[in-house]
Amino acid sequence: MDRWDRAGRVAAYGAALALAPYLLIKVSWVVGSLLGLLPVGTGFGKAEWVVLNSATIGMAGIGIAVALALARPWGMRIPAVPLVFCAWVGTGFLVPVLPYAVLSSLLGSEDGNPKSGSDAGPSMPAWEAALVQIGFVGMGLGLAIALPTYLRRRWPDAFAGRLGDGGEGSPSALPWMAVVGAAVGLIWLYWAVGGTAGVAHRGERDLAWHVLSGVFGLWAFVASAATWAAVRGRPARVPRWGPMVLGWLGSGSLFAWSGWKLPFTLYLAVAQPASAALPEDLALAAVLHLAAAGAGAAMLRALVRTRLVSSNS
Repeated sequence: MDRWDRAGRVAAYGAALALAPYLLIKVSWVVGSLLGLLPVGTGFGKAEWVVLNSATIGMAGIGIAVALALARPWGMRIPAVPLVFCAWVGTGFLVPVLPYAVLSSLLGSEDGNPKSGSDAGPSMPAWEAALVQIGFVGMGLGLAIALPTYLRRRWPDAFAGRLGDGGEGSPSALPWMAVVGAAVGLIWLYWAVGGTAGVAHRGERDLAWHVLSGVFGLWAFVASAATWAAVRGRPARVPRWGPMVLGWLGSGSLFAWSGWKLPFTLYLAVAQPASAALPEDLALAAVLHLAAAGAGAAMLRALVRTRLVSSNS
């Protein structure tokens, strides 16, 4: 075991440990709301609140299991597809928004979670909010270190070589998902800089919403550019690991965040609760999240297929 493996294993254990308090807090919210000891979040009934937080409990549990799999020997023996998918979603959720998570207390977020209205909890004491923030930041940093070292152990040539060395660059391989991702990113960046077209409730916009729109828009462009470069094999001789890593993170961000926000957006469109609203038009938001999630999934498939082609050539 070299120093990179040791660093990766320590980071994986640290990620699991950092997220554990978040899991326990969410369990306390569900149990407390069912027993009438804690209030439910604004805009939710008890049933919706329990379902929402039960989903986040499951996500946190999977995240901890993935982190342990990246460190323990049994992680090398489990099927690759579910592990890679969960790690892709987890890094997509956490790594792209790490700068925002670190500065969230200055931007008005109450719990360190990117402020989307979908994970707002009952009034939290400062220590609980700090634990939640530490959980997200710690998990994101841990995965950012542990995952590459795991991939290096399991697939030593995963990111080896340079663009154009293998089978990339086929004229028939049109990366349409890169065009969709760039279009979605352009709309998010337009909103981030103050654009009002497609915004239904201008009063609901705050600094956090603008910043996150910009973050997600930038990552959509990063994902599109990286996927385009990997599929086309250009610019030639660029180390392949760069576009692959950026494409992995950007496509995961598109899929994870839009896949998470889409059900919440549809819920608001159907239930129309008076106490909850999104700044953007709900129909447009639903279309954007559907397009972003689909493009993110297609980008991952294109990156994997590109790597397989180049490995077999």
